[in-house]
Amino acid sequence: MSYVAPAIREKFETLPTDLKNSILDRDVKLNNIYDLMHVLEQIVAEGEEDSKK
Repeated sequence: MSYVAPAIREKFETLPTDLKNSILDRDVKLNNIYDLMHVLEQIVAEGEEDSKK
């Protein structure tokens, strides 16, 4: 089950719904902004890999 710390929940809530759902589906713990940035970088990298196929 994913977790978003109260300290970054406001920033998390500004993301588009599809992106939030994609993040939450990954079963991650977002304790700070750096955790969020890391997950976003993973999503971008996966999207780039998919577009090369």
